[in-house]
Amino acid sequence: MNFVTGTHLSRRTFLRGAGASVALPLLDAMIPAGRLWADPMKAASFTRLVCVEESMGAAGSSDWGDARHLFAPGTTGRDFELVADSQLKPLEAFREYMTIVSNTDCRSAEASRAEEIGGDHDRSTAVFLTQAHPKQTQGSDIYLGTSLDQLHAQRFGQETVLPSLELCIEGIDRGGGCAYNYHCAYTTSLAWASPDLPLPAIREPRVIFERLFGAGDTAADRAARRRTDRSMIDWISTEVARLRSALGSADRIALDEYIDHIREIERRIQLVEARNTSGEEREMPEAPSGIPDSFEEHMRLMFDLQLLALQTDLTRVITFKTGFDQSNRAFPESGTTKSVHGASHHGNVPEDIMDFNRINAYRIGQLAYFLEKMRDTVEGDASLLDRTAIVWGSPMADGNLHNHRRAPLLFLGGANGALDGGVHHRAPDGTPMANAFVSLMRKIGHPEMSAFGDSDGALPLDFAGGAASGGRGAR
Repeated sequence: MNFVTGTHLSRRTFLRGAGASVALPLLDAMIPAGRLWADPMKAASFTRLVCVEESMGAAGSSDWGDARHLFAPGTTGRDFELVADSQLKPLEAFREYMTIVSNTDCRSAEASRAEEIGGDHDRSTAVFLTQAHPKQTQGSDIYLGTSLDQLHAQRFGQETVLPSLELCIEGIDRGGGCAYNYHCAYTTSLAWASPDLPLPAIREPRVIFERLFGAGDTAADRAARRRTDRSMIDWISTEVARLRSALGSADRIALDEYIDHIREIERRIQLVEARNTSGEEREMPEAPSGIPDSFEEHMRLMFDLQLLALQTDLTRVITFKTGFDQSNRAFPESGTTKSVHGASHHGNVPEDIMDFNRINAYRIGQLAYFLEKMRDTVEGDASLLDRTAIVWGSPMADGNLHNHRRAPLLFLGGANGALDGGVHHRAPDGTPMANAFVSLMRKIGHPEMSAFGDSDGALPLDFAGGAASGGRGAR
């Protein structure tokens, strides 16, 4: 095992055994002797970044929805109100961590030539984090831009095991080709390491779990270990016991909670796999056996795995695609049985717009689980939520029109004090979403950034009215 007992434990400690490799969260024993956490925000050398894409826009991006504040509140600044029907209402408990950015445009997702008309669904995902216009091609000469998550990973992720982690919820299979002469990479890939290098996303919780914890050196090793019905934790139990004996009481409690969390996630993955291979009828028979049929169950597993990855500093950068354009998935828990794509084409009928809004609120409401977990996970004298910037948004605006004007955008988390939270900024008409990204990136470690994508300036994210009431800090 890779640790030193006594006064200092390496931040890069791993517990190893039989192909398993488990990183540890930050413990008191990892803080050099004499160092204090009195000012954790200033002491932080990096801000974690999580980017979550919603597909097909928001009901609040329609004229009718905007007038009724279904996404953007009616007032700017600190004293905004989230009306009862607001898509953001499920996140109100995290208002102090919420920076709402409304009325920005993803113009790079629009058609620039006659041949591109109609391909909005096929361009949108690629544009969200690059704010660049995709080259229309089905060949290997794809070209776009480097996404902001990868710019962050290039600067802050190179010393981690996984410079970045790319995840998704839904698969996409269009029978060998995508529409409007666009390569499928534009439809499926949020993260672009370079203009011609999209990064594929992982959908199955088991695959993510084994990437994080190295549970077996080969696929055969991993399969053999699973057949023993032993938890991955069992394979490192001796190392856990040795480490535990060298820790103080507070660290022992933290280690026990962490190990229990890993074991519980593994158990949930095993239950999904067992249920889906039992022969019982599935809601999603086309999905792999490791994919939960329940959207909520899948989202929570993916968020729990992201929490572990961030908590252990295995990665500092994550992208998460929560659906794909033109998905026909329905969410009856939202209050409507319409499919999300069908509901997005609401025809400007108020009742139908509200059905789409119900789906919007249900889907973004899944974030509350992640935010609570992040807020309750302490690192030093601050929470992971205090130390992280979370980007949520959609490159589509009004899905009924397939337009990209007035697209929804939300920043969450404290970003090590860089984001005030508890504020609504409404951009002037015609403002590129990229302007908001320029400001965000400057705040989280890229002060030299002068432009990004199709930006024509920087959209200020500071609010002159002072700190949000209640504030943030140790929890």
